[in-house]
Amino acid sequence: MSNFTKLLHKTFHVFNRTLIHPYFVASTSGSHHRSIRTNTMSGNSCRVGDGFQDIDTPALLVDIVGMKANMEKMRAQLKQYNKVACRPHAKAHKCPPIARMQMELGASGACCQTLVEAEAMAAGGIKNILISNEVVGKGKLRRLASLAREAGVVLSVCVDSEGNLHDISRVMQEFRATVGILIDVNVGGSRCGVAPGGAVLDLAKLAIELPGVTFGGIHCYNGINQHIRKAVDRGAATAAVVEMTKQALEELTKAGIDCPLVTGGGTGTYVFEAGSEVFNEVQPGSYIFMDADYGRNFDAEGKPVSEFEQTLFVLATVISVTEGVRAVVDAGMKAVSPDSGPPLVRLGAVVSLGLTRVQKVKDYPEMTYTFGGDNHGLITPPGNLCVGDQLWLVPGHCDPTVNLYDHLIGYQDSKVLAVWPVMARGP
Repeated sequence: MSNFTKLLHKTFHVFNRTLIHPYFVASTSGSHHRSIRTNTMSGNSCRVGDGFQDIDTPALLVDIVGMKANMEKMRAQLKQYNKVACRPHAKAHKCPPIARMQMELGASGACCQTLVEAEAMAAGGIKNILISNEVVGKGKLRRLASLAREAGVVLSVCVDSEGNLHDISRVMQEFRATVGILIDVNVGGSRCGVAPGGAVLDLAKLAIELPGVTFGGIHCYNGINQHIRKAVDRGAATAAVVEMTKQALEELTKAGIDCPLVTGGGTGTYVFEAGSEVFNEVQPGSYIFMDADYGRNFDAEGKPVSEFEQTLFVLATVISVTEGVRAVVDAGMKAVSPDSGPPLVRLGAVVSLGLTRVQKVKDYPEMTYTFGGDNHGLITPPGNLCVGDQLWLVPGHCDPTVNLYDHLIGYQDSKVLAVWPVMARGP
């Protein structure tokens, strides 16, 4: 049994003990093989040990060996930087077993975008959690406090307003809980966050003064930069982020306030934040899966990025063919998120042979996918496709595509090895 297979087993056992959800399924090899049928999407099913042709479609597949390689590549990359931790973003997979694998390979914790994600991670055994977003509203704050009160959970949340910070403090006192506070700084994304300057200092002082909260650091993330195509332009954009982050830190330093954590960065820019000597934590998420949009980025040599393997695929079946005109697959907007454009089309069997494994799923650039509605995708030209053939679709954006599914199907050597629940689905 390989070390990674042992890691899979360990992750499965811990997860199975900590969750009440009955549909968790994982396979083991040899005498421990389990053949269990479970839903992959509502109404669909597959069996551990099945081949691809046995899987009801549309289904969301994960290349386990490739995912492991991506995790190990990230760990190796960050070793070259001095004391920069990796807190992978769970919004990519929304799946506690995968988060546990990342923790086993050195992650400092999980980054979550929603309270639902944080609750799911905690239920799955992940105890160090950052909600990289604002949590507002009485009901949500009570859930936040309940989560912060759980034994062993170290929870932090972002804020960018004094009112929200006061509300968090009051609820934490009510629940006799404590939560870490990160000041959300607008470093060019123009989404949430205060401008680097006096507002950062004011919020930090308030977090230090109020009961039920502790000041933990600053959150400086710019999502736009992740998808700037040229590496030199991504680097320049991130340099601007670093300068704004320095401005925020200078305000705190002048006031004698220590800033334990400076966190940000993503799959597209993490090397720049990690190498800045300003950030001590990065938050890449998509790197374990990748997608068609990240595939449009270029590296420093002007070539399409190839640092991480494509490991996430939507498996679809041809349900209709109009000869010479189009083929129709059973995967539409309910199976592939359209927000970053249509998926890429691939065909063929997958063989576990390192990087050539993904290349065995041959690209078909001459075939174009067009959304045909909720449940249909149009493939033009149809080539030699026949009804019943399977297509592998590379999603335009991995995060919202995962959010469409109840389960991820992990495969290895062309067989289903595991079925993981997407525990943190939701808006």
